[in-house]
Amino acid sequence: MISRSVTICNSVGLHARPATFFVQKANCFKCSIWVEKEDCRVNAKSLLGVLSLGISKGTEITLIADGQDESAAVEGLVALVESEFGEKK
Repeated sequence: MISRSVTICNSVGLHARPATFFVQKANCFKCSIWVEKEDCRVNAKSLLGVLSLGISKGTEITLIADGQDESAAVEGLVALVESEFGEKK
């Protein structure tokens, strides 16, 4: 099991469009992946779960993965977040 914290920097946080990209990326991996914000943890492969966290710009989240491709999963999701979900100008 590995985890890594990352800060959401895109202008509107994890609203519907970037959350969809996030969940699609998470579903590319076989391992179990969770997103944690403060005391709440949800399945990163669930769009409703991710949206329920209400993640806005500047929020720090922790990505937790457990399974055979856990390192690739965390690295891939962190890269997606750091790319600001393609919203960088």
